[in-house]
Amino acid sequence: MNLTIGAPVWLSAILLIALAAAAIEDAIRLRISNVTSGAVFVAAIVGMALHGFPLALWQNLVVFVAILALGTVAFSHGWLGGGDVKLLAALGLWMDLKGALQLLVAVSIAGGVLAVTYLIVKSMLGRRKVRRSGQLPYGVAIAAGALISIGLQVWYSSPTGTLSKIERGSLR
Repeated sequence: MNLTIGAPVWLSAILLIALAAAAIEDAIRLRISNVTSGAVFVAAIVGMALHGFPLALWQNLVVFVAILALGTVAFSHGWLGGGDVKLLAALGLWMDLKGALQLLVAVSIAGGVLAVTYLIVKSMLGRRKVRRSGQLPYGVAIAAGALISIGLQVWYSSPTGTLSKIERGSLR
């Protein structure tokens, strides 16, 4: 069950604020606080409760556990930070299997854009270092990819969205 579709405006606002906070925190400090990831997690649980905890939520739990497990491996190899893994896993709790695939693709594309931008800025500045550590604030890519993914999912499910038109047979 995709919790982003049909979530109350106030719950969607909490999610968007938490994503913005994660991007800002990571861009400034190269860290995402547990409070921020926790807000995304708790908001997903509240969304589940508002839907009455239907059996369809098994997909959300599978997505959450899979992202957390794979993210832990990525963290142990130094590919992602711990905050990135927690934020992405908490976002996974909002998604069913299809939504998770869209989320991961959007986050990957945003991460590629972030990396290319980083390399361009680094080459333009010459010898001056952009960041001492050379790390990317991947929380920015996670937040951007999540916003794109959620926006597309909401649009596709709306009465004016392309998917709805296809389902009704009115797209020709």
